[in-house]
Amino acid sequence: MTFTPIPLPSHLSAPTLIGDEISLTGKWTPKTSSRFFGRSNDSEGMHSALTSLLAIAESDPRVLTFELNDTIGGDSLVVHTVFANQKGLIDFYGDKGSEHFESLLSHANADLHLLRGVSLTSETIKTLAEKSVPVAAGEHVFGYVKNDSTQPNLRAAIDVTAKWTCIPGAGSQLGELKHWWQMVGTDAFDMEKGLIRFEVYQVVGEDALLIHEVFEDTAELKFHLTKGTAHKYKKSIDQVAAPERYVFRGNVSWLIRTYSKFMRLPATYSTRKSRVTKPGGSMSDGTR
Repeated sequence: MTFTPIPLPSHLSAPTLIGDEISLTGKWTPKTSSRFFGRSNDSEGMHSALTSLLAIAESDPRVLTFELNDTIGGDSLVVHTVFANQKGLIDFYGDKGSEHFESLLSHANADLHLLRGVSLTSETIKTLAEKSVPVAAGEHVFGYVKNDSTQPNLRAAIDVTAKWTCIPGAGSQLGELKHWWQMVGTDAFDMEKGLIRFEVYQVVGEDALLIHEVFEDTAELKFHLTKGTAHKYKKSIDQVAAPERYVFRGNVSWLIRTYSKFMRLPATYSTRKSRVTKPGGSMSDGTR
């Protein structure tokens, strides 16, 4: 259907400050599951390869953040990376980490990775595709960041990155999907003080959006899901789109994990394990 957009409020229309930075978030699963009393060879190989990439990231000035997280109730690992620019990603996966990345691919399978930036080149997307990493590449549409982009307390904060894909039908429903997420961002700015980052990205070549949200703590996420804008607008969003991926990073409570299942969110929950961040942080994850 044709959907008439409404103007963005000032807090959503302000230019993003992420600049050339790009963020990549995704899950890796060993080809052979771990046994009851220990890791499988593939699980060991996956952990070893990702730990080696973490060490390389620590000395690479263009890798601003590399975060390695354990999944809850599974044998997978969630990896979140922020690069200073797209060439940083291309070089990291193409040259610097090539040996360890090949080892990773021999032991693990990549789930859909969510790539976010202002404007993404075909070369960047191709680099990941050639490494057998399925990717949804999103370009920034609108959003807001509170607290002067200061990095939140990582011991408490929860990052949520999701992909919503329009339901196939007569014509594109992308305009309406954008509208409902605009309504989320419009209301959440005042209604949810602890939703400190809210960003919407349009997926290249698809009728889909990537949504990235950061909550100060689990109580703020609980409010969002049960009484806040997720509760208010999910039924409207469900009319035009379906959630394809949800990746939670942080200490998500059992109660929230249970509630999100009732909301039928295809979620992966992960706890922060190992993380390297360059001095000063980044505009994508927060400065410090």
